[in-house]
Amino acid sequence: MKFLKRFLKGILILLVSCIVVLYILDYEYILKGVRVVYMTGHTTAFIDDKEYFDNRVIEKGNDPYVIPNHPQYNEVASTPRLNEINEELGTVAFMIIKNDSVWYENYVEGYGTSSKTNSFSMAKSVITALLGKAIMEGYIKSLDQPVGDFIPKFSEGLAAKMTVGDLSSMASGLNWDESYKSPFSITAKAYYDTDLRDVMLDLEVVSQPGERFKYLSGNTQLLGMVIEKATGKTLTKYLSESFWKPLGMQENALWQLDSEDSGMEKAYCCIASNARDFAKFGLLFKNMGEYDGKQILPEDFIRKATQPRFPEDDMYGYGFWLSDHMGKDIFAMRGILGQYVICIPEDDLIIVRLGHQRGQFVPGESFTEDFFIYIEEAYKMLADAS
Repeated sequence: MKFLKRFLKGILILLVSCIVVLYILDYEYILKGVRVVYMTGHTTAFIDDKEYFDNRVIEKGNDPYVIPNHPQYNEVASTPRLNEINEELGTVAFMIIKNDSVWYENYVEGYGTSSKTNSFSMAKSVITALLGKAIMEGYIKSLDQPVGDFIPKFSEGLAAKMTVGDLSSMASGLNWDESYKSPFSITAKAYYDTDLRDVMLDLEVVSQPGERFKYLSGNTQLLGMVIEKATGKTLTKYLSESFWKPLGMQENALWQLDSEDSGMEKAYCCIASNARDFAKFGLLFKNMGEYDGKQILPEDFIRKATQPRFPEDDMYGYGFWLSDHMGKDIFAMRGILGQYVICIPEDDLIIVRLGHQRGQFVPGESFTEDFFIYIEEAYKMLADAS
């Protein structure tokens, strides 16, 4: 009995010591990560984790727009291959929009048209849309305006060459470690820390900006800070008035914050919304910035955002992933667990997928296997209809 007491006491002392060390080394955010992820039965971030963070409401307007159903709505069944991949990876929402009408949609696990799930990095495309709006409205001069004009920390040396366009196109030269496995990486810290602005101001520009693509979530977070500073508004408020209301979103959405006190949105991720409302960003960009007869974003900005900035890095534009699968010109919003809004303008087609997991990366490609399957099977379904 005495041995057991000494053993338990030793374990308690060890745990307390570990917690103290984490605080001393500024790793206390790991404790929140353990509480949110492992103590809820998960092993990584998950699509319903909004409940464990502070959020700000993205308000919808008074005139919601319901994407109409296509005359052939849900007349064609999903293919066996699509069923297999959806079941394997835990797809909760799958939608095909043809000619600006919902041609097919399916929900499982109790999710539906109004269910809010995490966008993850699809939010990067939304931030680029906000950048385009800020340029359109004169808050920001152009994609070439230096970041240092808004955040003095980045106004000297190499940092002075970094532009807002570099942030959007993932070409900043920042010393950000895009690691999703290490709890000690800055990516993990940004997800669970309580002061994102402070985290970002610790970064340095260590390589020449504007030369090569390198995917860094820190780019988008810093761009969010620029937009916040330029407009004098929270990202949530600016998103609501710029897109959520004009696009007629059907539901209020939520944007995760670092904390209730400082209230900085996780600009690189974490907008909780539904498939139909996410799809409206696809409609906006597919239709060259026009929505309900109004030019919400400039055509030239849309065109630039959805084309490669660097010929040798042709998988990315400004805030959007790019592909030429099946010989098509494709651009996509993408989240880490297989969240997609896939746009194929030449065929007036949008595919939306939300779910728990994504597949494995295809060698030599910048997408996982499921991305290609969703496209291929959508075309098979459309062919079956004709």
